[in-house]
Amino acid sequence: MITLKEIAKMANVSSATVSKVINGKDKYISDATRKKILDIVEKEGYITNGIAKSLKMKNTKTIGIIIPDVMNLFFSELARGIEDAAEKKGYTVILCNSENKVSKTKKYIEILQEKMVDGIILTPPEKCDFNSIRPGRTPTILLDRDVDVETNEPSKIGRIFVNNTAGSYKATSHLLSKGCKEIAIISSDTQNKPSLERIQGYENALRDKGYVVNSDRKYLESYNIETGYNGVKSLLMDKRIDGLFCGNDLIAIGALKALRELNLSVPSDVKIVGFDDILLSRYLDPPLTTIKQPVYVMGEKAIEMLIALINDEQIDDLIILETLLIERDST
Repeated sequence: MITLKEIAKMANVSSATVSKVINGKDKYISDATRKKILDIVEKEGYITNGIAKSLKMKNTKTIGIIIPDVMNLFFSELARGIEDAAEKKGYTVILCNSENKVSKTKKYIEILQEKMVDGIILTPPEKCDFNSIRPGRTPTILLDRDVDVETNEPSKIGRIFVNNTAGSYKATSHLLSKGCKEIAIISSDTQNKPSLERIQGYENALRDKGYVVNSDRKYLESYNIETGYNGVKSLLMDKRIDGLFCGNDLIAIGALKALRELNLSVPSDVKIVGFDDILLSRYLDPPLTTIKQPVYVMGEKAIEMLIALINDEQIDDLIILETLLIERDST
């Protein structure tokens, strides 16, 4: 097999130049030199013809997905929706689990760029700013959570969210319609888009019906089962609640367990509404009333938008999708 050094000699360039072209780090190398090297690479079989063609076309038909928590069924379902939509468009995906950490997100962005993915679909960590995860010039879709992007940033950035404010407004209004008067919220305390908007929708619904928003009926920590469990135990120590809006379905699972331990019946004593409509929510005891996010549509839209960005097409780079109340036996 031909060596890198031999390719350099045939192309009349340095071995370092050949290495940069083969690894996609050829930003400052002329198109003519790049083409000469890749023609030799393909002809001599230094790497497979498919990879050589991808390098030449600057298109690997590969997309990176970075999600914060693969154990959260919402994100695993979202990743599945993205993968299904990508496959229909002829793309393969590389899935990365950031564990909701900025450091891992940044590392995965660098790894995906080294692998020359055509684009990235990213749900940022809960506590994150753009400078800490800057994706450079790689086309990127921010999905579910937002970060502030500098106006002079050359990256191609698209955004797809759901209307969290309207969704949590529906959830709280539903509890009010069921006769609840002491409605609490258990959700995330982080300052990201979903967290803030879900709290805002809850507050708006109460105010619109003439209720006072009480800070002592809020328990804000994280989007996990433990938060729901701890939240119920904390809220019910010194106050009564008859309705509970949970910022996601995982929180609702923890809340249900804590209510059972306190010998409170759902929905007779406390009515509960979650958010996401993960697959498990319909199999809980009782089945959970929840706000459904259009997971598969989010995946399809993310792929459509990303491919458009990859192809330099003019598109609407912000999509906001609506939610749907799914009523089950917890209310």
